[in-house]
Parts: sequence; C-alpha cells; structure tokens
Amino acid sequence: MPLIYKICPRALWREAEGQGCFTGAPVDLADGFIHFSTAAQVAETAARHFAGQDDLLLVAVEADRLGPALRFEASRGGDLFPHLYGDLPLSAAMSVEEMPLGPDGRHSFPEGILPQ
Repeated sequence: MPLIYKICPRALWREAEGQGCFTGAPVDLADGFIHFSTAAQVAETAARHFAGQDDLLLVAVEADRLGPALRFEASRGGDLFPHLYGDLPLSAAMSVEEMPLGPDGRHSFPEGILPQ
C-alpha cells in the first residue's frame, strides 16, 4: 500500500473537513486534477512550490484507495507524479501532519516520510 502526499494550506484542509472531501487547491482546479507527490518527490515539491510558506499540512493518502481516478503521469524531468482526477475523500487520508518551517527556511517533514 504505497503512500502519496498532498501538501495543503491548513485553511484549505479545514474547509475540506467541513465539506467531507478535498476538491483541490487553486492550482489543482486550474490543472483539472489534484497534484500529489511520492515520498521521493515531496521535499522537492515543497521547495519548488511552497518555499517560505508556513501553516502547511502534509496529507498522506493510501494510493490504492483512490482507484482508477489516480494516474501516474510524466511531469517534472519525466518523473511520474500521482494525479487524482476527482475529489479526494477525507476517508482516504491516513494521516495529516504539520509541516513547519525549520530554522534553515526549509519545511520539516514528519519522521519516516522522506526516503533515506
């Protein structure tokens, strides 16, 4: 059961909790799918797209629970990134953890997320 990760501003996730599903951040809505990263990709995603942003959450999702709406598609540098074509049911979230900025300005990830 591989996990994939969504970096999400806290306010958007709290909104989703009220709705019962996450419909996507503005970039997701513009692109027509919800962007995810694998454990090997998530640190670079944070650095590229969320640099300096505080109050973020890291949502871990069991990829197998998303069915055929989840597709791995070529993106940055030809890497295959998970894209969800549909809403993310909150029941698919295995964990939701804070991603504070560390003293070096980079995001801190929960222990065991990043590959060694």
